[in-house]
Amino acid sequence: MEDTQGVINLCNTYVLNTYTRTPVVFVKGKGSYLWDEEGKRYLDFFPGWAVSGLGHCHKRVVNAVSRQLKEIIHVSNNYYSKPQSQLAERLSKNSFGGRVFFCNSGAEANEAAIKLARAYGSEEGRYKIITMDKSFHGRTLATLTATGQDKVKKGFAPLPEGFEHVPFNDISALKEAIDDITVAVMIEPIQGEGGINIADNDYMKELRTLCNAKDILLIFDEVQSGMGRSGKLFAYQHYGILPDAMTLAKSLGGGFPIGAMVVADKFVDCLKPGMHASTFGGSPIVCAAANAVLDAIEKDRLLENANKMGDYLLKQLNRLKRRYPKIINNIKHKALMIGIELNIEGKDIVDRCFKRGLLINCTQVNILRIMPSIAVKRSEINKAVKILSEVIAK
Repeated sequence: MEDTQGVINLCNTYVLNTYTRTPVVFVKGKGSYLWDEEGKRYLDFFPGWAVSGLGHCHKRVVNAVSRQLKEIIHVSNNYYSKPQSQLAERLSKNSFGGRVFFCNSGAEANEAAIKLARAYGSEEGRYKIITMDKSFHGRTLATLTATGQDKVKKGFAPLPEGFEHVPFNDISALKEAIDDITVAVMIEPIQGEGGINIADNDYMKELRTLCNAKDILLIFDEVQSGMGRSGKLFAYQHYGILPDAMTLAKSLGGGFPIGAMVVADKFVDCLKPGMHASTFGGSPIVCAAANAVLDAIEKDRLLENANKMGDYLLKQLNRLKRRYPKIINNIKHKALMIGIELNIEGKDIVDRCFKRGLLINCTQVNILRIMPSIAVKRSEINKAVKILSEVIAK
């Protein structure tokens, strides 16, 4: 069996170097904790970029997948499967109705939404999609072009045409960008990679009214904010409006790779048989996992926990802000989707927390991103804040 350095050497030799990696090999996960090859335990407050939204190896997910593995692993989408049909019904009934397209990731879900919008506007020659500055929608050519951050686009020109970016929360800029070829607006209700930027209530309501008036699709990217992260099952539910399409991934599968696009009834006929597909999309395994995630959220009252623990974590972080005003400038939050805006760069704090056994993230240079499991416990929050406080104190 390879030791830690052996695993790292193998990876560095044979895996394409597209990630900045920390020299640790994780071998076990349970709840809010990870263990490395050496047996050291880490408190994970950024579990898999929000993929493990219930925590690691949640028992409902493990049991559901174990049962499914003994029955059937893959079914072609030319046929039907129970877990997929059941999951589609639950996503539809728990959101805004309509139908669901399944794929394998957030980028694929956003690709599907882009194709949906273009198919809707094709007869009139409308294809332009407006997105926001600092947004993040994926790494495929279309979704990185939709992304409002230049750093992800370097080296990939020429990029697909048909995207325009405007400032977040600026309805005037959005109105000016709309023209005769505009077919959709794609927006994250809470920007994750952008630094935990939260859409204003009035802005979202005006955005919905504007899209209705101009016959423009309103697409919500909830890849990171969905599945209870914001204290509601979907973040759009905070605003009292409905999207025309919504994309999901990350926490949806409880650790398994799944993406989904939910489409309102008005637009379900835009994509017809043969126009879009995903070979592995909506397999029995990942759908069994996603159904178990919904079971956990509903039966274990995890939305209530996300709100309660989000309020408690915010209270503790505000104490740190008062204690270290020269370092912490602002705290942005919605339940358990939290950004700590620093007056300094955040990388050193993230590295020092890692050495002390706490995993967090830094985005946009100076935003510490904290997104623990929505099943997180008060004692785990206390431990995380204690480590963070000790690190900031130095």
